[in-house]
Amino acid sequence: MNIAIVGATGNVGRIILEVLEKKNFEVENLYLLASQKSQGSNLKFNGREIKVESLDNFDFSKVNLSFFSAGGKISEKFAAKAAKNSLVIDNSSFFRMDPEVPLIVPQVNSNHMEKVPKNIIANPNCSTAQLVIVLKPLHDLFKIKRVIASTYQSTSGAGKAPMDEMIEQTQAAINNEKITSKNFTKQIAFNAIPHIDSFSEDGYTKEELKMINETKKILDNKIKLTATCVRIPVRVSHAESVNIEFEKPFTLEKIHEVLNSSDGCKVFDKRSDAGYITPIDAEGKNETFISRIREDKSKTNSLNLWIVSDNLLRGAALNAVEIAETYLRMNK
Repeated sequence: MNIAIVGATGNVGRIILEVLEKKNFEVENLYLLASQKSQGSNLKFNGREIKVESLDNFDFSKVNLSFFSAGGKISEKFAAKAAKNSLVIDNSSFFRMDPEVPLIVPQVNSNHMEKVPKNIIANPNCSTAQLVIVLKPLHDLFKIKRVIASTYQSTSGAGKAPMDEMIEQTQAAINNEKITSKNFTKQIAFNAIPHIDSFSEDGYTKEELKMINETKKILDNKIKLTATCVRIPVRVSHAESVNIEFEKPFTLEKIHEVLNSSDGCKVFDKRSDAGYITPIDAEGKNETFISRIREDKSKTNSLNLWIVSDNLLRGAALNAVEIAETYLRMNK
């Protein structure tokens, strides 16, 4: 494959490089693309240095697979151009709700890739990706009616600058120095901010609406879902407290069994001190972890879960590469 990575120097772009290398993905020529600011820098792949090129003048006819991880504005400007010559896998939100663009988590809805009319496949929001990979096997067995999700999202979901600012603010707070937030609406150090992305007129944030709309598109439009998304002072990995109401009765034994046997899921639920997964435990891991599995005693056929996953890896880079692998297998 001749592959281009747009946004190669960013958080997700760098991890796509790592995933391609670990998977021994067949790469003949690799083009690393970024803004003119990063042009000329080098990144390593399979033991060799590859120079970063400017996206502005790149000829996409040289590649047959393009990963886009540079934000919605870049995807809006360049993805359709790239799709004239290559399959585009886009990590931004720009194409996700386009009815002609499949929104894919391979373990959940790979059948939606049977038709790719625009030659573009969208990668969902990272908080959605880890949620639906858990919901899918449960929905197949017990039919989900309603989901209530509260997310606790790391600063890496906002980009490198917010990650750096969290560390700077933490140091300033420890030293009793004045804190001015540049990338957050309030101080992030030693705090929790119930606000990710901009507000819509109905009071939901765009991040919350992404989870609602994307889950319906990926899994089942009939599922009712509501979400509250919170930014917390964690470097990497998103956590989610999820309440699920089913149409059919279940047993906890069956829940454990089906989740442990589902691709991409791993149950770690010991009901003891440290018998659960936290964001730092999930960092660098491929799996989506499920802990704190228990019946909701306030409502029939309802369940509580704690879901944790590395948002940069499982929620973005790994899912993007798995989309490519699945598409190529389906189109041999």
